[in-house]
Amino acid sequence: MSSSVESRQAKMIDELRTFIKKVLSDPTIAVKSMEIARKHRSQPNANELIAQEISASTNIRIPENWSEADKMFLDIIHDVLDDEEALY
Repeated sequence: MSSSVESRQAKMIDELRTFIKKVLSDPTIAVKSMEIARKHRSQPNANELIAQEISASTNIRIPENWSEADKMFLDIIHDVLDDEEALY
């Protein structure tokens, strides 16, 4: 593996560690994030709206230029919503 790939992976792991710590320290983040995602899911620019509102209403900050970890977080939110939808 090249050092640039390893560096990107290390950065993503560090971002995910920080994110997980925030979620574990404030369990309302997950609930708020999912409520926000449900509200905006059907919008054409859903990910942007979700990222902006999560950043505005929790201690999770998703910048305008998303990192790989930010993209992964938004993808996981959609996976959870897909799983919810499949149950009904």
